[in-house]
Amino acid sequence: MDSIYIALVGLLFLLAISDLIVGVSNDAVNFLNSAIGSKAAPFRVIMIVAALGILVGATFSSGMMEVARKGIFHPQEFFFSEILFIFLAVMITDVILLDMFNTFGLPTSTTVSIVFELLGAAVAIAILKIAGSNDGRELGEFINSAKALAIISGILLSVVVAFTVGAIVQYITRILFSFKYEKRLKYFGAIWGGIAITAITYFILIKGAKGASFMTSDTKNFIKDNSIIIIIGSFVVWTFILQILNWLVKINILKLIVIIGTFALAMAFAGNDLVNFIGVPLAGLESFKAFQANPGADPNLFLMTSLQGKVSTPTLYLFIAGFVMVLTLWLNKKARTVIKTEINLSRQDEGSERFGSSMVSRSLVRGSLNFGKALGFIVPQNVKNGIAKQFDKSDIKVDKSPDAPAFDMIRASVNLTVASILIAFATSLKLPLSTTYVTFMVAMGTSLSDKAWGRESAVYRITGVLSVIGGWFFTAFSAFTVAFLLAMLFYWGGFIAIGIMAIIALLVIRRTHTIHKKREDEKVDSTEDLTDVDESNILHKCNVKVTSFISKLNIYYKEIIEGITSENLKQLKKVNKNIHELNKDAKKMKDKLGDTIGKLQEDSIETGHFYVQVIDYLRETAHNISFLANPCYVHVDNNHKGLIEIQVEELKELQLSVHDLLNGINDAISNSDFTSIEELISKQQQILDLLKIIKKKQIKRIKHVEVGTKNSLLYLTIMNESKNLILNSVNLLKSQRDFAVFDEENKKN
Repeated sequence: MDSIYIALVGLLFLLAISDLIVGVSNDAVNFLNSAIGSKAAPFRVIMIVAALGILVGATFSSGMMEVARKGIFHPQEFFFSEILFIFLAVMITDVILLDMFNTFGLPTSTTVSIVFELLGAAVAIAILKIAGSNDGRELGEFINSAKALAIISGILLSVVVAFTVGAIVQYITRILFSFKYEKRLKYFGAIWGGIAITAITYFILIKGAKGASFMTSDTKNFIKDNSIIIIIGSFVVWTFILQILNWLVKINILKLIVIIGTFALAMAFAGNDLVNFIGVPLAGLESFKAFQANPGADPNLFLMTSLQGKVSTPTLYLFIAGFVMVLTLWLNKKARTVIKTEINLSRQDEGSERFGSSMVSRSLVRGSLNFGKALGFIVPQNVKNGIAKQFDKSDIKVDKSPDAPAFDMIRASVNLTVASILIAFATSLKLPLSTTYVTFMVAMGTSLSDKAWGRESAVYRITGVLSVIGGWFFTAFSAFTVAFLLAMLFYWGGFIAIGIMAIIALLVIRRTHTIHKKREDEKVDSTEDLTDVDESNILHKCNVKVTSFISKLNIYYKEIIEGITSENLKQLKKVNKNIHELNKDAKKMKDKLGDTIGKLQEDSIETGHFYVQVIDYLRETAHNISFLANPCYVHVDNNHKGLIEIQVEELKELQLSVHDLLNGINDAISNSDFTSIEELISKQQQILDLLKIIKKKQIKRIKHVEVGTKNSLLYLTIMNESKNLILNSVNLLKSQRDFAVFDEENKKN
C-alpha cells in the first residue's frame, strides 16, 4: 500500500514540474511586459535579469507554502487518503486549465486557479464525508471560510486597488515629467530613481524577508527594528549613486529603474506565486511523511492534524523550483504569446486592435466623455492648459517601426514600481495576491492616465480589459467546478480514476501544444509581412502577399465547388474555416493601412494610393469567396436537396475556367510580367459569358419546375459571387500592374 502512495506523491511532483512550466508561461507577462514593451534593454538582457529575480525570489517564498496546507480548508478534518485526492484533483485541474489559457494567449491568474481548485476539491470531499455520516456536521467545519474569504476578497480588491493606484501614480508622474522628459530627468531623475528603487527595496527586502528560507531570526529582527534607517539610507545612497552616474557617464536612469524593477517584480512574482505551483505537492509530501511516521496507520482513518503546524520549506526545493521556472522562461514560446496580449492593450499608439467593440465599452466611454465635459466646467482654464501641456505629444516624433516601443520608460518604471510594491506587500501579509491581476490592472491604469486610450481606441481597449477580467472569473468558476468533479471522481474511482485522469491531462497538454504550434506556423504567412515596409520593398512585399492570397482563393474556390457538388459537409466546413482566417488576414491588412502608409516617404502619395487600391481589392475578393462558401455549407448542413446532374457539370466547367484565370493572374503578378493582361481580360469575358448562359439555363429550369426554391437561391448565389470574384481579381491584377509601372518609373527618375 505504501508503494501506491509513494507513486501518488511522485505523480504530484511530476504534475508540479508541468505546472511550473505552464504557470510561468502564463505569468511571464507579469514581469516582462514593462521592460519588453518599453524596449529598455535587449531581449536577452531582460531575460537574464528576470531569471536572476526568479531564482532569488523563490527562496523568499517559504512562508507562502502554508496557504496550500491550511489556507483554504482545515486539514485536521480530512484523512490522509482524502487529502491526496484533494491535492491530485487540484494539480491535474491546474495543469489542464493553465495550459489551455496559455495556448490561446490569454493571461489568467495562477493564484485564482489554485485557490478555487483547493476550495472546489475540499468542498467535494467534505460533502461526501457529510453525506456518508450522520453526525450532523456542517460544511463550515471542514472549510477555512474566514481565511478563504479573506484571500478571495484580497484578490478581487486588488483589481480595483491596482488599477486606481497605477492610474494616480502615472498621472502625477506624467505631470511632473511630461512626455518630453529628457530635460527634466537631468535635474530630477536621480531623485525619482531614488524614490522608485527605495520603495522597491523597502517592500522586497523588509517585507519580503519574513518569508526568506535562508535568513535567521536575528537577521529578520535586525531588518525589522531598523526599517526607518534602511529606508532613509537607501534613498540617500541610491539618489547619490544615480546622480554621480548621471554626471560621469550620462547613465539613462529610467533604463536602470526598469531593469531593477524587472528584477524586483520577477522576485516578487516568484516569492508570491511559487506556492501556486509547488505548494500543493510539498503539502502532499508533508502528509506522506506524517503518515509514514505512524506505522500501521490506516490511510482512510489517519487524520492530517500535522498539516496545522508551521513547517519550513527546505531552500533546496525552492531553488530547484526556481531553476525550472528560469528554464521555462527561456525555452517556452507560449509565454511570448501571452505577453503580446497585455502589451497590445497598453500600447501608446493606435492601429489594429485585437478586440472589438461592445455595448458596455461604448457606454463606459460615452459616460467618461460626458463626465470629462462636466468636470471641464469646474476646473479653471489655466489649470487645464497647464496639465494639457504636460500631456502634449505634438513635437514628439512617432516611431512606427516594428521594433518601436509600445510605451515610454516613464510608464514602464511606474508599472514596475507600483506592481512590485503591491505584490511584495501582499506577500508580507501572506495573502496570495494575484500577480496577474495586479500587473495587468496597473498596466491598464497607467495606460489610461497616459491617454493611451484615445477616442480612436478606447472602446476596443476597454472591451479587451473586460474580456481578460471575464476570463479571470471564468478561471475561478472552471477551477472550482473541474476540481470539484475530479475530487469526487477520485473518491469513488480510487487509483484507477487517478491514473486515467493523469493520462488525459498528458493528452490535453500534447493537443494544446499542437494547436499552439499550428497557430504560430500560420502567422508566418500573415499580415506581419506587410508591416515592415519602406519605399524600396513595398512592391515586392505586396507581390508576395497578393500571389499567396490568390493561390488560396483558387484552392478554396475549387474546394467549394467540389464540396457542394458532392455534398461533402466536412470539406465545406473546413474550407469555411480557412476562408474565415483569410478574411481576418485581409481585415488586418486593411486596419494597418494607416501604419503602413505612415512609414512611406512624405512625397509617396502615389505609392500609397496604389497600395490602398491593392488592399481594397484583396478585401473584396476575400468577401466574395466568403459569401460563396457560407451558403454552400448552410445548404448541405441543412440537408437540402443536392444539385442536379446538369448543374454539377456546369459548375465543374465554371471551376476549370476560374482556375485557369486565377492561375494566369498569379503568374503575371509573381513574375511582374503584365504582357498577358489582355489575354487574361479576354478569359474574364469568356467566363462572364459562360455565367450568363448558365444563369439563363437555371431560369429555364425554375420555370419548368425542375429545381426547388432552395436550389435556385443557392445556384444563383454561386453565379453572382463567382462573377464578383473574377471581376475583383482582374481589378486586383490591374492595380498591381499600375503599382509596378509607377514603381519602375519612380526608380528611373
